[in-house]
Amino acid sequence: MLFSEIVGQAILKEQLVQTVHENRISHARLFLGPEGAGSLPLAIAYAQYVNCTDRGEREPCGKCPSCVKFKKLAHPDLHFVFPVIKPGSGKAAVSDMFIREWRETVTANPYITYNRWLEVMGGDNKQGGIFVDESKEILNKLSFKTYEAEFKVMIIWLAEKMNRQTANKLLKILEEPPEKTLFLLIAESADQILPTILSRTQVTRVPKIDTQSLADYLAAAGLCDTQKALGTAHISNGNLAVALDVLQASDESDYYLEMFIRMMRACWSVWGKKQAMLDLLAWCEQITQLGREQQKAFLLYCLRMVRENFTLNQQQPSLVFLTDAENDFSQKFNAFIHPDNVSQLAGELNTAYYHIESNGNKNLVFLDMACKIVVLLKH
Repeated sequence: MLFSEIVGQAILKEQLVQTVHENRISHARLFLGPEGAGSLPLAIAYAQYVNCTDRGEREPCGKCPSCVKFKKLAHPDLHFVFPVIKPGSGKAAVSDMFIREWRETVTANPYITYNRWLEVMGGDNKQGGIFVDESKEILNKLSFKTYEAEFKVMIIWLAEKMNRQTANKLLKILEEPPEKTLFLLIAESADQILPTILSRTQVTRVPKIDTQSLADYLAAAGLCDTQKALGTAHISNGNLAVALDVLQASDESDYYLEMFIRMMRACWSVWGKKQAMLDLLAWCEQITQLGREQQKAFLLYCLRMVRENFTLNQQQPSLVFLTDAENDFSQKFNAFIHPDNVSQLAGELNTAYYHIESNGNKNLVFLDMACKIVVLLKH
């Protein structure tokens, strides 16, 4: 992983490079930042730069034997710990059970999310964690000297998923690690990490990706045109994973537009037509037939439509990113998205997204959301 392959984060990348040049490599560093900001690729690029045998001023060379192995995430001195689901057979729940899947998934997309990783492991309806068996593996792997690299690197992804017993067993090695050992922890929530773990790490805060950098990446990668990239970046709020989901949703925009129109018309009509409630229930039944990822994509599409219609309502057409079909519908619909209800509408859609992502009951989630939209449209 090269620093140049990481979206945005220019200041942070420069700071990390300087720690190497100035020989200020902390033995335990915590990358703390929101989902989709790039904490994992930053940690991998940093580890590769530290161990590159022919590093440049701002980049690892990408060609030395160490870099070649880091690119495949298969360097013998690079170790990963990540949340796993417990096997039903009573076997130890450790990361090495899924290391092949992890390398393939992260190589393809280092901006992986927790829920996407659960899907890869086949644990859609289970919760992943870093369990006590993992602490034994970590201590064992770090008890040996490095094989090839200058530093043995242990990357712990989503460190907040460590249970208390696991974290307590790592306190001593985090405070006094073996020589030439580098711990790189990644977390999205400091509140869920034991204070004793936090106190033993140097915290590097990873901000959301800035809008322009995210838009430039989407356009340069050929994922969409420049105008659509900017609109997607605005909606995604610095989260590359969400941006990719938004673009996926736009690929199915005709279907999602139809579902959005049906939902909004039924919600508006409930107050005056008894049949409208039946239409709304029929809509809920149809939307719940979709897979979870499609449901999430639809909710992101709804969020985009709410944003664009509010922008239209505020007489800012130059900032609107709509297809011709969406624009035709929005010319009249935007009157119903105004300052008195836009934040609440966005809040309900975000709440529904969170509950669907967390395996909530999809029938209850969508019906509850629709009923609240009924009230907000009449606000």
